Amino acid sequence: MKFDIKEENLIIKPYKQDSAIYVREQKGKFQKIRRYLSWILMASFILIPWKNYNGSQAFLLDVSSQHFRVFGATFLPQDLMILAWVFMASAFGLFFITNWLGRVWCGYVCPQTVWMLLFTWVEHRVEGNRNQRIKLDKSGWDTKKVTKKTIKHVAWLLISFLTATTFMSYFIPVRTLYSELLHFEWSGLVTFWVGLFMFCTYGNAGFLREKMCTVACPYARFQSVMFDKDTKLVTYDVARGENRGPRKRKADHKAQGLGDCVDCNLCVEVCPAGIDIRNGLQYECINCGLCIDACNDTMDKFGYARDLIAYSSENSALGIKSRSGNLKLIGYASLTVLTLVVMFVWLSLRTPIEVSVIRDRNALYRMDYMGYAENPYTLSIVNKTQQPMSYTVSVRGLEDVEVSAPKQINIDAGAMVLVPVTLKADASFIKSKAHPIEFIVESQQNAEIQMVKKSYFYSK
Repeated sequence: MKFDIKEENLIIKPYKQDSAIYVREQKGKFQKIRRYLSWILMASFILIPWKNYNGSQAFLLDVSSQHFRVFGATFLPQDLMILAWVFMASAFGLFFITNWLGRVWCGYVCPQTVWMLLFTWVEHRVEGNRNQRIKLDKSGWDTKKVTKKTIKHVAWLLISFLTATTFMSYFIPVRTLYSELLHFEWSGLVTFWVGLFMFCTYGNAGFLREKMCTVACPYARFQSVMFDKDTKLVTYDVARGENRGPRKRKADHKAQGLGDCVDCNLCVEVCPAGIDIRNGLQYECINCGLCIDACNDTMDKFGYARDLIAYSSENSALGIKSRSGNLKLIGYASLTVLTLVVMFVWLSLRTPIEVSVIRDRNALYRMDYMGYAENPYTLSIVNKTQQPMSYTVSVRGLEDVEVSAPKQINIDAGAMVLVPVTLKADASFIKSKAHPIEFIVESQQNAEIQMVKKSYFYSK
């Protein structure tokens, strides 16, 4: 596919959509991909909270108790460095995909797009096809219109409620959440958040729709910075399509001075953003490919070659071979991989126990009448595992030290305890006023689970 995309051949019109967009339902290759992805994503969203691991909910962000459970790992607030790595990897991954395939994230897997098209699907089933919906909206309020509108909005509200409740099940144990729902025992806080998320889903997917993508979402504003001449975007073959115009199917359109575009306007009618891709590249385009499916259907009916509208890069359109060493694409890919590697290394080095040594600043030590120095400590021990554990405390670095501490420290899964520990040693054998020591906290169930924390023993 070749076409001239010089500025004089591009018709650039400002985006302006004052009236409602009535999206025509479209079938085709890219719509099928999107639909399968949407079902997979929605099914995953719904089913993940119901998955159990070791007798507990596998994925739970328990904000109230500050425990974040991800299958076999429990993360606490001090482990939230992992979020920084996840966000960085996600950002670089998104930059990589954008540089390679444009706004394909927006068109296929963005929750706003998935739920917007789900709401549109419901609207189509209740109110009819595009022309029927336009006719219904222009008609007066009668029993038929009120019934259809009521059914549609009730369905939307039900989907929004289920979406909000499912979202909350990531933060509240799912079985507790639904059990309390069935018994009308939700707290005011849970009711507030479910209501808020329900309102946001209903408003965004039902009313704001494309305005969230074109006005509110910042990604649309800066995504062009990541584009280059090898980025694959939804493009219209100007040289092949123009001059556009209607014609009979079996007519020789070349003899009439017409291009392959029959000006059926279907590419506009199926666009969720309401734009005309024939006007040139526009930031409102979410690269969903619906216009490609619509145009290919028309090309098939007229016996023309497909891909008048297609995913293509600027270099491909000009017949230039794409560069194999695209530094920007390689850079984004490398940063994504590097961030993921660092994240997994951090996870592999993470210990399932956290220990802090707290000193009493008002009394670093005290001396008894026999010349022995006593140092009080408080050990903060956190069990990061998902099973109750028993720990012992020992000290090294100081000879003939007397350790006063519980022989066995039992800690529930994900819990923290404060353990008072007192060390007593003969001050005459200690050469420095601040002698370095190490506390060793070790699991009785698994010797590999231990933490060594440095501190000091003070004497006169």
